[in-house]
Amino acid sequence: MTLTADRTEPAVTPSLAELDAHDISAWFGDHKVLDRVSLTMPAGQVSALIGPSGCGKSTFLRILNRMHELVPSASLAGEVQLDGVDIYDPSRKLIDARRQIGMVFQKPNPFPAMSIYENVIAGLKLTGMRKSRDEKDALVEECLTKGGLWKEVKDRLRAPGGGLSGGQQQRLCIARSLAVKPRVLLMDEPCSALDPTSTRVIEETMLELVNDVTIVIVTHNMQQAQRVSQKCAFFLASHGTPGVIVEHGDTEAMFGDPQDPRTFDYVNGRFG
Repeated sequence: MTLTADRTEPAVTPSLAELDAHDISAWFGDHKVLDRVSLTMPAGQVSALIGPSGCGKSTFLRILNRMHELVPSASLAGEVQLDGVDIYDPSRKLIDARRQIGMVFQKPNPFPAMSIYENVIAGLKLTGMRKSRDEKDALVEECLTKGGLWKEVKDRLRAPGGGLSGGQQQRLCIARSLAVKPRVLLMDEPCSALDPTSTRVIEETMLELVNDVTIVIVTHNMQQAQRVSQKCAFFLASHGTPGVIVEHGDTEAMFGDPQDPRTFDYVNGRFG
């Protein structure tokens, strides 16, 4: 939709979305890193991707919102469907996929020269969303509240985002992702660089956010996967072979009664 300067985009409450990956294979140059991975990530739930380093979890996550293709040597096969629509369809714009499927990275990456307020609304311009000042003010409060940060920063919104603590910076990045109203939020080890207190706050934030957005998280922390996710997928790459999903299903079953002995060994800390 094309907006004129004197019009603002109406508020939209996006519906929860299911994300489906079908037969995903991925390469960096001639090196195959994923082999025919299929996974359904249900709407309104947290799906955790677990497995040792180097088994393709983060590559798979980046494929889910078309970031894999940013690597010059990268290629892939298969489909990623958002509510039945292939995000890699040539008729689909890249910006549409990024707007609907947001990403939070392992290391907090707020724009250091921008204020907290400016960080939250940074994505609006990139996605062509126009809002009045009052709408921006309301959006900043809404997103910082959902990100679990509003009470801590509401009196210093014009302070630099880079001046926050590590945990606060990560929550600011979550708030920034939420500002463009994504239907899915991808999180690549969002707590690995944080202290236990900040990790707990991020986990509490995730459990609240899942009412509004489908979440997919990569984590090496088995306790975290148990605490925050309803679904779980165990990735493994052995002896130089590409990564595959060994087992997936309800998190409680994956940890309490896994069907594959390799899953049992991994979730019980015997390797990885």
